[in-house]
Amino acid sequence: MKITHGGLAPRIHPTARIAPNAVVCGDVEIGANTSIGFGCVVTAESGPVRIGADCVVMDTAVLRGVRGAPLTIGDRVLVGPRAYLTGCRVEDEAFLATGVAVFNGARIGRGAEVRINGVVHIRTAVAPGATVPIGWVAVGDPAEILPPDAHDRIWAIQKPLDFPRAVFGVERPPEGETMMTAVMPRYARRLAAHRLDEVIEP
Repeated sequence: MKITHGGLAPRIHPTARIAPNAVVCGDVEIGANTSIGFGCVVTAESGPVRIGADCVVMDTAVLRGVRGAPLTIGDRVLVGPRAYLTGCRVEDEAFLATGVAVFNGARIGRGAEVRINGVVHIRTAVAPGATVPIGWVAVGDPAEILPPDAHDRIWAIQKPLDFPRAVFGVERPPEGETMMTAVMPRYARRLAAHRLDEVIEP
């Protein structure tokens, strides 16, 4: 299904394949011979999405471009099922396996691999050819690649990357307080802009 958002419609190369129940919304460009699988969501939420040629985005993956962090995928990239990518840059020939999560401002170098359920945090740079093992976490620029039980080390690198400011534009609240009271009403209002979207091809 192709949907306009903010007055912008997807631009899809005629040789690309879009599964009938995939959603492609807004300022999205999809290159030649790229396949978008069943149940995928590719949405230019508040920033553009660019997907190159000869890519495979497998079933149920979610790809989002956001304000200040467009989503860009190079050529010959695999995005596995249940992967979640938002506001990141993925270079040519990268391999992103099932259940991978890659967050705002992250960069995946050419030919890098993020294996099953790997996480690449905000503003993290995974070097060309590097591997994030199954279930491991990449954090920092350049990335440290750490096992999931290394929470203290992950947090020591992640905290200065400032998720609340980078993603929501707010300061981190004092310990024991929440940013959700300030953030969620504004975020929900922004997403309400989808009420004006129009289906242009079911």
